[in-house]
Amino acid sequence: MPVLPLPMIIAILLFGFLIQRIVKRETHSTILSLIAICAAQGAIIALVQHYGIVALRPLQAIVATIIPPIAWLAFRVAAGGDTRYQKMLPHAVGPVLALAVLLFNPFWLDVLIPLTFAIYGITILRHLWRGEDSLLHSRLENGARALLAWRIIAISLIASALCDVLIAIGLAYGVQEFVLWIPSLVSLLSLSGLGVLSLTQAVESRRENAEDDVSEEDQTRDLAIIMKLDQYLNEIQPYLDPDLTLARLARKLVIPAKQLSAAINRCKNENVSRLINRHRIEHACQLMERGDNVTTAMFASGFN
Repeated sequence: MPVLPLPMIIAILLFGFLIQRIVKRETHSTILSLIAICAAQGAIIALVQHYGIVALRPLQAIVATIIPPIAWLAFRVAAGGDTRYQKMLPHAVGPVLALAVLLFNPFWLDVLIPLTFAIYGITILRHLWRGEDSLLHSRLENGARALLAWRIIAISLIASALCDVLIAIGLAYGVQEFVLWIPSLVSLLSLSGLGVLSLTQAVESRRENAEDDVSEEDQTRDLAIIMKLDQYLNEIQPYLDPDLTLARLARKLVIPAKQLSAAINRCKNENVSRLINRHRIEHACQLMERGDNVTTAMFASGFN
């Protein structure tokens, strides 16, 4: 009885989840692209390493250079960055360069691929320095989970690059027995980390209209923003919407998202995610005091 290799099993599962996400129409195209490219790479790895279709090996290298830019663009959607066509086009340089290197000097692929993974992984980690508020278009409900998910994705990219370096070092010193299992393991871990995390709500994002440029505000302006925010939270109760994002909240208040986040950090000593969840918890407690059960109170208070 034939047994499917693990990369092929992962690829089939990812393709299945991809179809499910497409049908639901709730997932941004960049996330769908990340799932699709991870699934395709898993299938290619299985065909090359387990079924001996070596003709696909060049395609495996090209697809490998596509994964980091797609992961970056998906992250930029969640972080509220500029995703216009003109800004995304430069990220095609890596795959194009990989194709050129493959045609003229394949040796340099061993440098280009890990370098690409490392650069994008480090860049994502650097952009996460602001914590949970770095992800303007991720659901506030996800909070720390979204931050953790993107950090794991970034670390997966960096780990893949480091393992490629280990392979090169092992081959240079003739320790082939040590490195034979690394490509499969690295591919498995990277695809699993990128693909499975891209399926979770923690990396979901919902784009809103573009925000204004961030400007510096003094303490008086921050207090005015907080007063407006508190009034809006008490009267409109936007936290009851489970799909609420920082970008959407800022748009309703007609305040730049980063300016709103900074004012909350300085005046309330907490981030937007914790502020919204605190209001949801207080609302749920009020419902339970009136006799609602935990599940009813949870869903009625904006928790998904």
